[in-house]
Amino acid sequence: MTKIIDKTAPKIGIISLGCPKALVDSERILTQLAAEGYEVVETYDNADVVLVNTCGFIDSARQESFEAIQEAMAENGRVIVTGCLGVDEGAVREVAPGVLSVTGPHQYEKVVQAVHDALPPVHEPFLDLVGPEGMKLTPRHYSYLKISEGCNHACSFCIIPDLRGTLVSRTAGDVLREAERLVDSGVKELLVISQDTGAYGIDLDYAASDWRGAKVKTRMLDLANALGDLGAWVRLHYVYPYPHVDDVVELMADGKILPYIDVPFQHASPTVLKAMRRPAHAEKVLERVERWREICPDIAIRSTFIVGFPGETEEDFETLLDFIEDAQLDRVGCFQYENVKGAQANALPDHVDAEDKLSRWERFMELSQEISERKLLERVGQQMQILIDDVDETGAIGRSYADSPEIDGNVYLEGATGLKPGDMVDAVITKSGEYDLWGELA
Repeated sequence: MTKIIDKTAPKIGIISLGCPKALVDSERILTQLAAEGYEVVETYDNADVVLVNTCGFIDSARQESFEAIQEAMAENGRVIVTGCLGVDEGAVREVAPGVLSVTGPHQYEKVVQAVHDALPPVHEPFLDLVGPEGMKLTPRHYSYLKISEGCNHACSFCIIPDLRGTLVSRTAGDVLREAERLVDSGVKELLVISQDTGAYGIDLDYAASDWRGAKVKTRMLDLANALGDLGAWVRLHYVYPYPHVDDVVELMADGKILPYIDVPFQHASPTVLKAMRRPAHAEKVLERVERWREICPDIAIRSTFIVGFPGETEEDFETLLDFIEDAQLDRVGCFQYENVKGAQANALPDHVDAEDKLSRWERFMELSQEISERKLLERVGQQMQILIDDVDETGAIGRSYADSPEIDGNVYLEGATGLKPGDMVDAVITKSGEYDLWGELA
């Protein structure tokens, strides 16, 4: 958390749980509060009020949120709850009846008002200053850029449309102005996020908006092209494999944005995908992956998958493994299926037992690790641009274009102690592992 030293300012602590989209919500709330003179502090003892931004997507995330709320109540006692779990106020108050307020996701005004009610602001014109980039919970050199809220899909395992509503896109001009402020403040990498980045703008009929004296359509291709003019890395997350994504991959091939794409495939078996209510089919997906690599041979493709979905047979799982072997994805994540309160998949027959889910997860990860290790070995001897995330007494830790923060691998530059976070350097890769690379400055 950011710390501002001022003994008179009302003090807010925050616990932000869940996905990067929730993190952006926390940053927006903190930006508004900081502009009103609130100080963000790092400990329960120093906080006058603690804000807990929760996740309620799967049962384990709900439990983590409940535990965070209870801890905040025990350590501080004055707690405001918001986020996805907030839609179930009864459950929140059952475990923590004394919380001051409970609100749902992206209800910024209600959260700020709840803070005002519990801890009125103290106006101080010489202190109520926030940089144009706002308050950030990420390191200064990278930032998440949320371009829309909600989702139009009806996946049987997901309750995002119930929590966050249907797709609501920001105009391209609005997104680009925020991105420009971030880059001007020192951000070197913009991570574009939403629930469905490929569908960006469809709710606005791709309406154009003003940007630097021109009109830019609220469409992924046009937004990505304009973001590429800002001089920062642009990384796309949560992109469904729609046909028009091919045009965005052309931008990657041209060096306009990073040749990296995060696509939530989830599975490969037609039977499982139908039960998930997912639109994709493995053969078509493979064709799309091959097409992307034809357009941009250097593209790094990341995806996430679910094993043990209700009704998944051993044959379905083998189909998934075959897909993983054929697709040779660069980065993958895998989750064992969990029921989600309110999701339609809960009522599906033939739930997979825990032992089989774990076994399938282990087999999946073993194969994906072998693929990752083989692909990273090909990097040895290459020169790559590295964005530095951290520096300690042994050297620097950074990432290449193929690595998104927190979820992908790292590049270790041993002995490079003279660097600082946010530096961009060229390095020659000297060694590879299962998920990480090692190199030396070029």
